[in-house]
Amino acid sequence: MPSPAQLSYELRKARTDDMQRRRWIVGLSLVGTAAGAVVGLYQMGMLKRLPDLPVKPFDATKVDKQPYAYKRLQTPDALLMLASYAATAVLAGAGGKDRARDNPTLPILLAAKTLYDFATAVKLGTEEWQETRALCGYCQAATVASLVSAGLAMPEAAKAVREVFAIGLTEQERRERERRLAARPPAPPRVAPEDTARRPKNYTRPLKGQQPVHA
Repeated sequence: MPSPAQLSYELRKARTDDMQRRRWIVGLSLVGTAAGAVVGLYQMGMLKRLPDLPVKPFDATKVDKQPYAYKRLQTPDALLMLASYAATAVLAGAGGKDRARDNPTLPILLAAKTLYDFATAVKLGTEEWQETRALCGYCQAATVASLVSAGLAMPEAAKAVREVFAIGLTEQERRERERRLAARPPAPPRVAPEDTARRPKNYTRPLKGQQPVHA
């Protein structure tokens, strides 16, 4: 894994396809957090109404005050959306430019999270339409952002799956993978816990060089 200095350089300067897609996912996730923040201000009574698109069926003020928007965890759903998209941004930002090779768990988690975001956004959109026959423009913007993010996350996730299961690797890539795995430091040996089950209840741990003492 890259050092903090190397990570700083790679996240800011690397121009690989995977890094460019990750930057887009971070930006799109921040669109979701911004939408959640604005709606959250309304749901917490800090805004009296929500500006929205001046065409039907968009009416965020009507949609986001309904009881279903407050039924999860006793919390306005926009604040939950804000936290969820922030987590997506963290997953997109974590790791260096070669994380599909060095830490394949991260790309796989990111792909799963973007799919979850999209599925959740569609579910919430279905709820708001069934309840009010109207849509929240902020929520629909987040839905589109989630769909695009999911598509952007797939190529890196596919590389990570190939790395984990050695699927479709060329002979050279397979040898390189085996070399990297062999070069990893071995895991530290497990230290067995002391067997205390057979000690008498009055056992006192001896100091170094002394015999066990029984009270």
